[in-house]
Amino acid sequence: MVAGWFAGDGNDFRLLGTRCSACASVFFPREDTHCRNPGCTGGELVEVALSRRGHVWSYTDSRYRPPSPYVTDPELSWEPRALIAVQLAAERIVVLGQSVPGFTVADLTVGMEVEVVPGVLNEDAETTWTTWHWRPTGVTA
Repeated sequence: MVAGWFAGDGNDFRLLGTRCSACASVFFPREDTHCRNPGCTGGELVEVALSRRGHVWSYTDSRYRPPSPYVTDPELSWEPRALIAVQLAAERIVVLGQSVPGFTVADLTVGMEVEVVPGVLNEDAETTWTTWHWRPTGVTA
């Protein structure tokens, strides 16, 4: 888990970003040092919970084993994962993430509504590393 990027469980799960108090620009991943808007003289950066839903802006599948921090066992076969770029409903920024397991590019279309849900990056006997996934709305699995 990357500290400060998301919080909550179930329907309370949210990605966390920051908003500049001077220009209202929203950032994800969060920005904690300065406003990245080149036209802004800067303001306080305040943590904000981002929209849970958005629309598929683009998507593709990963045909390679990802680099760290993703952990994969080279002895096991690799299953491609759908990567989805989602334009968030209120913020109108695009956030990249994986689809929930079991959804492929064949299940996706540009413009379809998706929601952010908690996901598992990796787990072992002692630790579960968490992340976020995009799931088409109306799907409960």
